[in-house]
Amino acid sequence: MSRARPEAGCVVVSFGEAHPMDEASEVALEDYARVLTRARAAEAVPAAGVPGMIEGVHLCGASQPSPAAIADIEGFARSLLAGRAGGLGWS
Repeated sequence: MSRARPEAGCVVVSFGEAHPMDEASEVALEDYARVLTRARAAEAVPAAGVPGMIEGVHLCGASQPSPAAIADIEGFARSLLAGRAGGLGWS
């Protein structure tokens, strides 16, 4: 799975705004989105030309998530920034 080589059954969840993330936060976001949507794979989508900013998640093996799931994924992304001092303990 890769955004560079999209497969059938892939969808992109785009955020209303890009969120700053380090590598550990990206992995946590990918895992969270994959589990929530029951996708086979997930990859954070970097904002074009803005290093360290993520504007969505590319999901493979998932149907289009509901608006509530999309809001949940973006809310989780937003919480990663707020909780940086406290770690990534969602699981």
